[in-house]
Amino acid sequence: MLGIIGAMDEEVAKIKEQLTDVEVETRAAMDFYKGRLGGKDVVVVRSGIGKVNAAMCTQILADIYKVEGVVNTGIAGSLKAEIDIGDIVLSSDALQHDMDATGFGYAVGQIPRVDTLSFKADERLIQLAQECCAKVNPDIHTFVGRIVTGDQFVSEKEKKQWLVDTFAGFCTEMEGAAIAQACYLNSIPFLIVRAISDKADDSATVDYPVFEAKAITHSVNLLTEMIRSF
Repeated sequence: MLGIIGAMDEEVAKIKEQLTDVEVETRAAMDFYKGRLGGKDVVVVRSGIGKVNAAMCTQILADIYKVEGVVNTGIAGSLKAEIDIGDIVLSSDALQHDMDATGFGYAVGQIPRVDTLSFKADERLIQLAQECCAKVNPDIHTFVGRIVTGDQFVSEKEKKQWLVDTFAGFCTEMEGAAIAQACYLNSIPFLIVRAISDKADDSATVDYPVFEAKAITHSVNLLTEMIRSF
């Protein structure tokens, strides 16, 4: 069974509409839609925004639904000039940019007493996503790279540049690394999929509402094909 997480209703609504044999369970104020899509068993859930919500949601998928993989779909701000609005970033790995225990000798972004700075995505899921994106979104660019996560909507060019200089991030958002960490600790393969809605700079608050729907459509097209091919 595959677990599908989106932070907002818009990011999972069209996936839920395609499910058959649906059962809905509410846990921790989250509605988990268990059903079938393309002959595959899936659980689709809106986690809510932010790292705590995302981590709680992932742990429920692990404990209650025993998922064999997790895909987190959503939107993000681009950190690279060549990654444009509407493009898709697939996580090579993910880390928390707002974790700072440097006073104890850890690298910025590293969680104390965790043996890795970042959490690596599953290679099979990356390959599957690349193949599916080429099929359903042939006119957009797909990138594989680091996703940096924090409880912050990045809309300042200085912060954006710091994320690039410090972490070599491809895009920034608010849930991915928390899901990645929970999957890592539970030995569950994962992939973070992000369609770009803005450039994570001074124009972000203008671009985001304008291009949000376009970005979500690209993610949904990709995710639907991935589920059918999983």
